[in-house]
Amino acid sequence: MKAYWIAHVDVTDPDQYSQYTQRAPAAFALYGGRMLARGGRSEAMEGRATPQRSVVIEFDSYEQALACYHSAEYQEAKKHRAGVARAEVIIVEGMTPL
Repeated sequence: MKAYWIAHVDVTDPDQYSQYTQRAPAAFALYGGRMLARGGRSEAMEGRATPQRSVVIEFDSYEQALACYHSAEYQEAKKHRAGVARAEVIIVEGMTPL
């Protein structure tokens, strides 16, 4: 069953954050991640204010999504986001269509 990373990110230092965005996609690719949405227009309909960036990444399984997050490759990329962005990341398992 597919799984998805859903992230909301507010960036305070775009130059330093670019170090993260240059590295993270390689980690996603290693685990079969496919970027479905990254940035682009968004509008909060309920809940908190619209973040600067919303990201959705699809994986073939929940286990692959978790493995990617915990991988050395992603954790190395994530270091470049620390202190320059506030991120909320969840991993959610997909469902069989009704």
